[in-house]
Amino acid sequence: MKKQNIAYFCICASALFFVSCGEKSTEKETISAETIHNPISANSEEAQDTANAPVMTFEKDVYDFGKIIQGEKVTHTFTFTNTGKTDLIISAANTSCGCTVPSFSKTPVKPGEKGKIDVVFDSEGKKGQTTKKITILANTIPNFKTITLTGEIMIPVGN
Repeated sequence: MKKQNIAYFCICASALFFVSCGEKSTEKETISAETIHNPISANSEEAQDTANAPVMTFEKDVYDFGKIIQGEKVTHTFTFTNTGKTDLIISAANTSCGCTVPSFSKTPVKPGEKGKIDVVFDSEGKKGQTTKKITILANTIPNFKTITLTGEIMIPVGN
């Protein structure tokens, strides 16, 4: 009896897996594949067209917010210029913890135009010297750039 239950469970689990993995997306793609093509990958041997690639050039890629009291929030806008020859598209901005939240525009940044990445850091529960890195993924070569928030979090007097 136990072998029948195990077999029945395996059949049901397999059926559920195959049904749940079907593609049912009805959303239309708004950005063409040619726009975001980046030939660099772990096993890419293609020649890289670095001369025409978008380039994300930051005014400053490190922001020192100085000393703050624990619990305060820091907001900062990192500004960059696309100094390349094609549209720059940011696909993601990731951090190592939930205390730092980046946001960015989803629209392409044309050559010569400026773009921005807004970052909010919440110091609740943190203390001492801190460094928070934000990794930006884009259609640049290389396809990532790291920007940094740094500063010192002071514990309020009496705590």
